Amino acid sequence: MQPILKIDLTRGETAEISAPPEWERHYLGGASLAARLLYPELVPDLVPLSEAAPLMILTGPLTGTAGPTVGRFVVCGRSPATGLWAESNCGGFWGPELRFCGYDGLWLTGRADRPVYLWLADGRLEVRQAQAVWGQDTYAAQETIRTEIGVPNARVLTIGPAGENGVLFAGLFCDHGRTAGRTGLGAVMGAKNLKAIAVKGTGKIPLASPEAFASLRGTANRMLKADNIAQVTHALGTAGVADYADYLGSMPKKYYHQATMDGVDKISGATMTETILKGFSTCHGCVIACGRVVDLGDGIRRKGPEYETAVGFGPNLLNDDLAEIVRLNEICDRYGMDTISASNTIGLAYHLYEKGLLSEAEVGFPLAWGDTQAAGRLLDLIARREAIGAFMADGARRFGAHFGAEQEAVQVNGLEVAYHDPRGVSGMALVYATSPRGACHNRSDYFFVDWGQAETSLGLEFLDRLGGAEKAANVARHQDWRTVCDSLVLCLFGNLPVEMVVDLVNAACGFGLSVTGLLQSGERAWNLKRAINNRLGLTQVNDRLPKTLLEPYADGPAAGYVPPLEAMLAAYYEARGWDRRTGRPGREKLQALGLADVAGDLWESG
Repeated sequence: MQPILKIDLTRGETAEISAPPEWERHYLGGASLAARLLYPELVPDLVPLSEAAPLMILTGPLTGTAGPTVGRFVVCGRSPATGLWAESNCGGFWGPELRFCGYDGLWLTGRADRPVYLWLADGRLEVRQAQAVWGQDTYAAQETIRTEIGVPNARVLTIGPAGENGVLFAGLFCDHGRTAGRTGLGAVMGAKNLKAIAVKGTGKIPLASPEAFASLRGTANRMLKADNIAQVTHALGTAGVADYADYLGSMPKKYYHQATMDGVDKISGATMTETILKGFSTCHGCVIACGRVVDLGDGIRRKGPEYETAVGFGPNLLNDDLAEIVRLNEICDRYGMDTISASNTIGLAYHLYEKGLLSEAEVGFPLAWGDTQAAGRLLDLIARREAIGAFMADGARRFGAHFGAEQEAVQVNGLEVAYHDPRGVSGMALVYATSPRGACHNRSDYFFVDWGQAETSLGLEFLDRLGGAEKAANVARHQDWRTVCDSLVLCLFGNLPVEMVVDLVNAACGFGLSVTGLLQSGERAWNLKRAINNRLGLTQVNDRLPKTLLEPYADGPAAGYVPPLEAMLAAYYEARGWDRRTGRPGREKLQALGLADVAGDLWESG
């Protein structure tokens, strides 16, 4: 593993940090290693937007190699939105470029006394004044910084005005709208007066067995090209699943209160491909190219929306105008905001307005389902923290609470729920309730398993998508696997056999891991993140769903069903070896995973 560059923005000091070799083996990299490194610092009195709060950017042992799907990196810390463990995953080319500079990560602390950006060229770091780019949107800032440093092919990771203004769902953006969007880490970066980080390197990625890895990654890339899911994802983008999600009742509408909607097919990936698609964008080392490039008829090439964005600004608001979804997506990207949290919070505003809990005087204009112009106006207010946007910028939970309706917010632990409804795919009930970062669909995209993609080499069974407690162990195992992916860092669309991934890791790192050993590294990190959250105040009471998701739909493919959450949680705790009374991983479980120090902290403190 290459060093991590630690940068103190207050003092202007740097140091190179190396992870202990046993941690490299036990955690691999990415979000898992970040959790181990940051564990001592993530204590209850740490304020997420304070000078003391750490912000860690880490790659993984596969990042920046020649494939497969290895253009990703993670950003980690304490979330200002949830107060819990924060991690967000981003694609594009920035992560590989950081490794080409000779570093596997950046560890940012302190706060600059004025806006700055970092320029890292191979091993040389410059701290540059950012007054000229402070206030610019994420696209403009990337171009301005590349021009200023005189390196047109440098990669720039930046926040937008939302991050500068402390919007609690602000993200970090690079390349063609690639984003580390969830948990509000863009606000953490903004609180440090750090606008952007530009990187350009000429080094090579260290590999334990280069020849063996080259052969394996060639085989893996050919397998991905032939994979049905990869082919559909390339042809239709991530929104290619929209029609199927609607068919099975897992696509929510009207802020999770409606199961069906006329014209919902107009927002699908198939419709996008047939109407406005003009090209594809990809990440480093990826043969899938799921990114969409669209043209709305004005000759301007824009980013096409992914599934979550298409649903969030589409059926979630009872909108079937794909062009308007593209427009709202671009507004979010330019301001630097997570589209899931933004669209969820706007959906809540429409819902409260309809219920009479939010007035036109309080909003400043009327809110009507399907009115995307109003949604655009709300995005402007949120990013600038003006008028009602000042409350919405704090996310759905706080926004709902301000108007006496926190129970109406569809969120878990402060993170807005994504658009895979557990009333149509019940495994997501456990995923949302137990994810270490709140209602997250990527710490386990178990809806794919509920749809039939049960990877047998993981020991997963295919169970009824509207089942209950019998799938708890399945969910836990899938969470462990996705934790491995977030440590490598491997894209979730890299649909490869687990044995192939094990071989790639061993060739890259020089390990002799088995499938069991690889999955145990995921289990270890999952339990570590849970322990971090327990120390930050999370208990079994937090493992719940919002009331809306426990109310059955009257019609649609999943009419009358709600996931039996309590029974599912009881089975899940048993499968995990967690204490049902406190919600903590058991002492024996932590010790068995090599986390004796964590067990002592968690259980000896009472």
